[in-house]
Amino acid sequence: MSLEAFLFRRNAGKSDKLRDSRIPLPDGVTECRNISYDQYGKWSQLDVYYPDGASGQLPTIVSIHGGGYVYGTKEIYRRYGMELARHGFAVVNFNYRLAPKWKFPTPIYDTNTVMGWICKNALRYHLDPSRIILVGDSAGAQLVSQYAAIVTNPDYAALFQLNVPGITIRCLGLNCGMYDMTQRAASPRKGVQLDYLGKRLPDDDPRFRVMESITGSYPPAYITTACKDFLRPCAKPMYDFLTEKGIDAAWKCYGTEDNADVGHVFHVNIILPEAIACNEDSISFFRKHL
Repeated sequence: MSLEAFLFRRNAGKSDKLRDSRIPLPDGVTECRNISYDQYGKWSQLDVYYPDGASGQLPTIVSIHGGGYVYGTKEIYRRYGMELARHGFAVVNFNYRLAPKWKFPTPIYDTNTVMGWICKNALRYHLDPSRIILVGDSAGAQLVSQYAAIVTNPDYAALFQLNVPGITIRCLGLNCGMYDMTQRAASPRKGVQLDYLGKRLPDDDPRFRVMESITGSYPPAYITTACKDFLRPCAKPMYDFLTEKGIDAAWKCYGTEDNADVGHVFHVNIILPEAIACNEDSISFFRKHL
């Protein structure tokens, strides 16, 4: 593991623990915790959340957590996922295998396995494979954007040798993300980048061509960022790219330059006023496409 990844894991872990200690678990939500979806122990566990007293199949949000591909678990997104569920959704919140032990494109394979699990367990957990909403932030937003391209472009899926389950992605929530992998592949791959991509992948690996693989079948997307988000420059170009392809998209930058609390992945701090507004805006966009 690179020194950058080690320090990132340590610092992010402390700040996430402090944030969550201040946020109560949302009321009115049933939790189904630590369900195995594959054979890799804690790395292939998921939670399902849905409103108390739910009946039938609900529109289903699948959350792909962030963490630079080297950090993060579903526990960090527990409160965020439960808050989304409180608004009438079933939410699947899952762990995936992390770099540097597991490299690109392992999280994509794990996401596809989760989708298969959803199809097999839909009735038991109030899930609806025909109404999937993918959400992610930071590295998770990149994974969301890439997996959506795989699902909607068979030629791109073939590069990963993936058989996509029978799901329909209705829309995406892309939060504080980076989307053009060719920019990363073309830059010196040090630290966290090297931890995930490894030393042997060529910069022109066709699997990096996410943007080129987006077709008119790509799902609508709500794209968020914040004034203090270090990935803020990636949001508007992604919106422009999608709308130029005729894909319904919206984007919004939250917060002000003088508010340090509204930074990268601010929306996970569900008691922050700007996070409340962002999550409500996202939910409104999702409902429009169900």
